[in-house]
Amino acid sequence: MIYHQPVMLEECIEGLAISPSGRYVDATFGGGGHSRAILDKLSTGHLFGFDQDEDTRQNALNDPRFTLIEQNFRYMKNYLKLFKGTPVNGILADLGVSSYQIDEPSKGFSTRFDGPLDMRMDRRKDLTAAGIVNSYEEEKLAMVFKLYGELHNARQIARRITQRRQETDLLTTAQLREALRGLTRPQTENKFLAQVFQALRIEVNDELGALREFLEQCRDILIPGGRLVVMSYHSLEDRLVKNFTRTGNFEGEPQKDFFGNLISPFTPINRKPLSAPEAEQTNNPRSRSARLRVAERRNA
Repeated sequence: MIYHQPVMLEECIEGLAISPSGRYVDATFGGGGHSRAILDKLSTGHLFGFDQDEDTRQNALNDPRFTLIEQNFRYMKNYLKLFKGTPVNGILADLGVSSYQIDEPSKGFSTRFDGPLDMRMDRRKDLTAAGIVNSYEEEKLAMVFKLYGELHNARQIARRITQRRQETDLLTTAQLREALRGLTRPQTENKFLAQVFQALRIEVNDELGALREFLEQCRDILIPGGRLVVMSYHSLEDRLVKNFTRTGNFEGEPQKDFFGNLISPFTPINRKPLSAPEAEQTNNPRSRSARLRVAERRNA
């Protein structure tokens, strides 16, 4: 299975500053591309991979130094304790949806294919995109599209959906696309639909809530000097990562001690996020929106 082409592979591995005997976490295992590169750097160390998509088990690495944990990374701390994997030397998270997930119509992530309005990363969960568009009240729908899709016409989108679902349930990606036809200019339709689908996907999977919980756990389980490497693909994720690694909170409000020193569990390694090199962006268009941040755990 061609699952995913790892983005900024060299930059991620360099950011982790891997110790051959250390413990590491690939919090978004996916196709295992980043994990394989981490294992190449380990001798007696161990790597734990997390992924909630059951399809990723097909990519599990047959290596005694690797453990795949089929769970959302928001449960990282508890599962690492269960496997006696704490503390750790480094954590990597690639927050993007994998190429396989986007290109698999049955998952409903892509605007290009007709498929069920699903969008669940974890099929064990009940809430789907169809559940949202067919049951949320207009005001709540508008909030989802405004907050998670950053769409200026969020209320208009919500109103159109609530009108159309009175005629028939919206159960497929094609039905949703058709329902929203005409709400934007033809030249901006692809971007518009991508923002709509992004908003639904974030709501279905509680992606920002999971990211907040994950980042707080990184603070707890990284050793002093340990590295946190996070790659995000839209401003909502990147803002949370930036604020937390700079200030230790998600609002980005600096807290200082009596002497005026910044109180934060991390020191950012790169003040500005890294972008994929031009050659990589050409070869892998999905890397164009990637933003990579690296931070180091301070002494407690």
